[in-house]
Amino acid sequence: MKNRKYKLLPYETIVKAAAGEPEAVNTVIQNYIRYIKYLSYFQGSINDDIQGDLKAFLMEALPKFRFDR
Repeated sequence: MKNRKYKLLPYETIVKAAAGEPEAVNTVIQNYIRYIKYLSYFQGSINDDIQGDLKAFLMEALPKFRFDR
């Protein structure tokens, strides 16, 4: 993807998503949905299973985000 037009998420949104707030988690997923679709492209179409797995991996990673670095 050459034209990456991802916006940076506000710090507060990341903190809320890491805490598990559903609206913030949805905001994070919506921010990366184009990239998730790009990665789930398989044999000429978007594979829903891969797309679901990528969303699940992202949701699992959010609570593990470290703010102390």
